[in-house]
Amino acid sequence: MAVRDDEEPWTEAELTELRAEVESDIAQLEREIATAEAELHDLMLDAGDGAGDDQADAGAKTFEREQEISLANNARDLLDQNRRALQRMADGTYGLCESCGNPIGKLRLQAAPRATLCMPCKKKEERR
Repeated sequence: MAVRDDEEPWTEAELTELRAEVESDIAQLEREIATAEAELHDLMLDAGDGAGDDQADAGAKTFEREQEISLANNARDLLDQNRRALQRMADGTYGLCESCGNPIGKLRLQAAPRATLCMPCKKKEERR
């Protein structure tokens, strides 16, 4: 895997630790998605039984459903990013910036294993 000129090459232990962290995140996110989908299913069933609810109750139920949908969608996005990180590890592109092609940097990847951009490119993206 690529490293910046001022960094030591990745050790097998570092790569193993990084891969294990990403795999752990994947397992956690899959559990979160399953829980959110089950709760959403229950909320959807409950939505049909709104007889007698006042506007505040209906609004609270709608807010709760939207909250669960948002949480599930965020978890799915993170899950996709983690799976993509594993794929990049497997195909040898992990650690390279998807924008400029330069190494992202070990410290950044250890702090944010899903990172796909080096800091200069990430800063440019955030300014847009």
